[in-house]
Amino acid sequence: MAISTAEASKGRVNADINVTPMIDVMLVLLIIFMIVTPLISAGFHATMPQGNHLDKDAEKDNEIILGIDDQGNYFLNGQSIALQQLEPQLVAIYAARSEDKVMYFKADVNVKYAKIQEAVEVARRSGVRVLAAVTEQKGGMLAAGEEN
Repeated sequence: MAISTAEASKGRVNADINVTPMIDVMLVLLIIFMIVTPLISAGFHATMPQGNHLDKDAEKDNEIILGIDDQGNYFLNGQSIALQQLEPQLVAIYAARSEDKVMYFKADVNVKYAKIQEAVEVARRSGVRVLAAVTEQKGGMLAAGEEN
């Protein structure tokens, strides 16, 4: 006596995997990678800020100014300093300060962003709490009462 196929399928479990949701996820990931890949290969270019209508503020004696020239050389308060000496020097300066842990940062507009990021990381490890970017006035009108 043979069992009909309709009766046999009632008691069986369907073991087939539904791959439709997996295909949907894979297509979304493919689209994301297709959009992101050209952006990664294009690279990231950063320029230091330029400002109009800036308030002039004279530099004070106790301010720490870190500069990077267009060749990537570091300058601490106008004096050339090697990268290996920069962090110990900054640690010594900021360890002696109790509250004013501000450093002013000047960089040439043509410096690679990796150099700027490296300087910021060194400053943070050295105890700097506030890092202020110094800009140069480019174009625009002078504020009232200022002379060129």
